[in-house]
Amino acid sequence: MTNGDGSPHLKGMENDLPILDLLPSRLREARREQGLSLDAVAKLSGVSRSMVSQIERGESSPTIATLWNLTRALQVDFAGLLDADAGDKVDVLRASDVPSFDKMGESCLIRVLSPPEEAGGHEVYDIRFEKGGNLKSQPHARGATEQLTVLSGAVRVTSGSATQDLAEGDTARYAADVAHAIEASAAARVFLIVKNA
Repeated sequence: MTNGDGSPHLKGMENDLPILDLLPSRLREARREQGLSLDAVAKLSGVSRSMVSQIERGESSPTIATLWNLTRALQVDFAGLLDADAGDKVDVLRASDVPSFDKMGESCLIRVLSPPEEAGGHEVYDIRFEKGGNLKSQPHARGATEQLTVLSGAVRVTSGSATQDLAEGDTARYAADVAHAIEASAAARVFLIVKNA
């Protein structure tokens, strides 16, 4: 079934796709999790405010193109949104399967905990430093920030011209759109979240 413009339409598939019962609430939850108003979603997606509202209330079934635009604006996975079992599963990345890099810094091992599709957006790392290890980074995109929590040991964080020494359990939040670095004078482990604007 297609609309007048030839794009596929989800209406009429209600019996085959129970997701249509869940779609309005999933879109509304995604919008609220992002802290976005209906107007903001309309502006980001190119879908009218009234249409977004109707879809969220279950009064209108979106075309695939409209749904695609909404999921991109809300930064949610299109396939996951349509998966009726999406809320009933736990994705596990076993320790032995976590991607790791040891050449990006000096005497440190970086384990990538975030999924590949979040690269450049919201990234999560487990970083282990040997004595004297450091990770020096060039500025990320404008508005990027990092949040670092020391799991063990102690580190020094530098962001631009600001420097702070952190001990186990301390958390620092700092600009990552300037040159920044993490240094450990002894063995240390940190949990790092990078949020690009």
